[in-house]
Amino acid sequence: MIGIIGAMSVEVENLIAVMTDKSTQTISEVVYYSGKIENIDCVVAKCGVGKVASAICAQTMILNYHPGAVINVGVAGGIGENIHIGDIVVSSGLVQHDMDTTAIGDEKGLISGLNIVIVPASSRLVDLVVSTAKQIYGQGVHVGVIATGDQFISSGDRLKEIAREFGASACEMEGGSIAQVCYINHVDFVVIRAISDNANEAANIDFAAFAISSAHKTAELIMKILPSI
Repeated sequence: MIGIIGAMSVEVENLIAVMTDKSTQTISEVVYYSGKIENIDCVVAKCGVGKVASAICAQTMILNYHPGAVINVGVAGGIGENIHIGDIVVSSGLVQHDMDTTAIGDEKGLISGLNIVIVPASSRLVDLVVSTAKQIYGQGVHVGVIATGDQFISSGDRLKEIAREFGASACEMEGGSIAQVCYINHVDFVVIRAISDNANEAANIDFAAFAISSAHKTAELIMKILPSI
């Protein structure tokens, strides 16, 4: 069983549409679609936006469906001169950029209890996603740290701060919390994000224009990698 989580309908609707032998279960107002995609047993859910919603969804999915791996799929804002709208960023690890206990001497982003800043993704899944994405798209495939926070980043100054502090390649609002849940449950995970904007002052305009096409791109990639996981 493979778990797939997206925050918005546009990020998972193509996957749900092609699912066969489909059944649904609603838990804590999240609908979980289970069935087969590319003849692989999968469960797909739209978690909603933000870290709390995505953490609830991931933990519920793990407890009820016992996936061998979890993939968080969707769109993100790109960070860096070489990352452009439409590119794919695959997580080497996840950081929560709004996690801050520096006032008591901790490193910025440190997750209390785990005592790490960057939660590492499964290297096996990362390698599989990257190699498949390069076969499909050629250029525009990146591996890097993805930064998560309960903020839609549209400030150039804040973008530069996140890039400087964590060396992030993209920023979004769910991957870091899903990563934390998977990490403590010993479930392999990877986050795949298509860039819908450059997380700057024009982010709200770019996001609306490119979110649909970017989300379709990640869904296409998911369907290609499922048989190999």
